[in-house]
Amino acid sequence: MRLSKFLSAAFLTAAMVSSAGGAAYAAQCGNSATGFDAWKRDFRNEAAARGVSPRVLDKVLASVSYSNATIRADRGQRSFKLSFDQFMQKRGGATIISRGKSMKKGNAALFAKIEQRYGVPAGPLIAIWGMESGFGSFMGKEHILSAVATLAYDCRRSDFFTDQFYAALQLVGNGSLAVNARGAAHGEIGQTQFLPRSVVRYGVDGDGDGRVDLVGSRADALASTANFLRGHGWQPGAGYQPGQPNYRAIQQWNAATVYQQAIAHIGAQIDGQ
Repeated sequence: MRLSKFLSAAFLTAAMVSSAGGAAYAAQCGNSATGFDAWKRDFRNEAAARGVSPRVLDKVLASVSYSNATIRADRGQRSFKLSFDQFMQKRGGATIISRGKSMKKGNAALFAKIEQRYGVPAGPLIAIWGMESGFGSFMGKEHILSAVATLAYDCRRSDFFTDQFYAALQLVGNGSLAVNARGAAHGEIGQTQFLPRSVVRYGVDGDGDGRVDLVGSRADALASTANFLRGHGWQPGAGYQPGQPNYRAIQQWNAATVYQQAIAHIGAQIDGQ
């Protein structure tokens, strides 16, 4: 009984200490630009306590500002509520299929190499490539670090994007991401629009030059996308239409059902399924 009381008291004391320490460093989310500078200061303390380089923190946090464009984009994703036909029309599905067939033919050796290594055929990779950036023609104009920091501060998905911001700090620290890099509204990077954590986990060197460049190298971007799908359960040789084994991997690319359907449909048209 006394031991039980002692353990209970010890647990309570530890919890209070932990709570106090957390309060000292916890960066508080907000829903307007008002508290963003305070969030940056608190986040710096939190990240430094976790071992992030002060040099990296100072360089990154000096570069970021609250992004109203990111918040507008985050609140206005109306295309994901369209019907499949409407979504295909808005995203230029027919054009992606037509150009995608040419891309598959013109990069046959690359896609064969990727399929041999990761088990993912060209179709879904080209569908993602076309929908995300128009085959690398437009990768976004927003300051990546500001976009991710803004969403880490914003209360709607703070935990998810705080993790993304830590991943972005890691990329800056190892030289994979420049502090002035530009990307999409949510901080997506490169030709297939990877969030920072996905770059850390799935980014690969597809062209053999010794570095991962999802912006300038289509081989890196497409191989990394195949690696992402394999990492989410892709089975070589299995189908990827709704109800088939590999559709589950496609579902991990984007949470919107209509987007998942578009990847599967466009991919099948390109692969001749």
